[in-house]
Amino acid sequence: MIFKQFYLPCLAHASYLIGDEETSTAAVVDPQRDTDQYTAFAAEHALQIKHVLLTHLHADFVAGHLELRDRVGSTIYLGAAAKAAYAFTPLRDRDVLEFGRVRLKVLETPGHTPESISILVYDLSASATQPHAVLTGDTLFIGDVGRPDLRAALGWSATDLGALLFDSLHSKLLPLPDPCLVYPAHGAGSLCGKALSKETVSTLGEQRRSNYALQPMSKEAFIQVVTADQPEAPAYFIYDAVLNSQERPTLDQALAREMNPLALDAVLELQAQGAQILDTRDATEFASAHLAGSINIGLLGQYATWAGTVLDRKHPIVIIADPGRENESALRLGRIGFDHVAGYLKDGLHSLKSRPDLTATTDRLSPPFAAELLSSPQPPLAIDVRAPREREQKYIAGSLCIPLNHLTENLEKLPKDRPLLLYCASGYRSSIGASLLQSRGFPRASEIAGGILAWEAANLPLQSAPPLS
Repeated sequence: MIFKQFYLPCLAHASYLIGDEETSTAAVVDPQRDTDQYTAFAAEHALQIKHVLLTHLHADFVAGHLELRDRVGSTIYLGAAAKAAYAFTPLRDRDVLEFGRVRLKVLETPGHTPESISILVYDLSASATQPHAVLTGDTLFIGDVGRPDLRAALGWSATDLGALLFDSLHSKLLPLPDPCLVYPAHGAGSLCGKALSKETVSTLGEQRRSNYALQPMSKEAFIQVVTADQPEAPAYFIYDAVLNSQERPTLDQALAREMNPLALDAVLELQAQGAQILDTRDATEFASAHLAGSINIGLLGQYATWAGTVLDRKHPIVIIADPGRENESALRLGRIGFDHVAGYLKDGLHSLKSRPDLTATTDRLSPPFAAELLSSPQPPLAIDVRAPREREQKYIAGSLCIPLNHLTENLEKLPKDRPLLLYCASGYRSSIGASLLQSRGFPRASEIAGGILAWEAANLPLQSAPPLS
């Protein structure tokens, strides 16, 4: 048996290829939408990807099942409770897919979603009775379990799904032997849970001992625990969950339509018509010069997640990128189903050399200078764009808490006649926030370079508890 985990850090997403040398057959589980790595690995090991399985209809990314179907002829498999517009083979509890010395056995494990399944992986060369691993999708994570509240907009209550999740864990996964390896679909950084570990594999025995959600408790207590304090899910999650059930263009088809080099005048015309100008360069480069009205979401951070959070699916996107990174910028948007890219600015920011009137900057203030301004008689309004749980640990005194995902809906709370000084943990989110504010008519929005980390390194004071308000 050949077993390979593929991990995509920017989406904290794990996918898997299981192959059999004897029959030259492989199955891919929960693939990302860009599938080159799977076909390359399969070719390297003389395998044909005949099967592609989704543990559920994912909400945080668009899966590559249609891409593998169209590219190499893979058969698509979903849990039997799934409803989809494309042809698929339904998998019910205890169903088996076997090829050569590999056996994949299905466990129906609803809870995170109604159609969720887990997949037992047997290496028949080692044992036909003891599973080598279980691919748990978003049912069981390392250190956490899948959240049951993401299907509320589709008619499922968190309480009902939480009850199903409890039953799935206790009747299907916890009875597995302690040495069984646990491979989930996500790790730390995913919004599909609240306490995911940075580890990408564990054992069932270790999870039984250390995972807070697997400790002895009643079903009612479990539901209360797993639904409390979940991070807020971006609006695109429901969009992606539905998209994963639909027939749609493949990523290659989308990129072929999107990769249009646009002259500056064409970009300006699109901008005037309501297009979103997305600058994917590093925050420092963006601050020094950018097209006025553009929004900075850098490729070096959680680019797709924040793009899906702050950008609008109803308006086209025009990309400004470092030369050579235009395709990556569009591809990573495609991973979350944002296929409405109109093109990219030809030659990037070099196109603005002859048009300084179109260029804007963002002040990134050193923490000591920012501290001076904040203690002056007419200080800027400091805005903390981090999540509430981060702020509870430490924050700059006198700052207003408006998480980045709620910034645009709170514009009326912000004064236009006073400088605004944004900060986050390291400077990535504050750059997004400052660019959003500038694009919405707040020209005096600046940010603290390096965020809280740099503020602490400069030995500047922080509050250690949230304000009473």
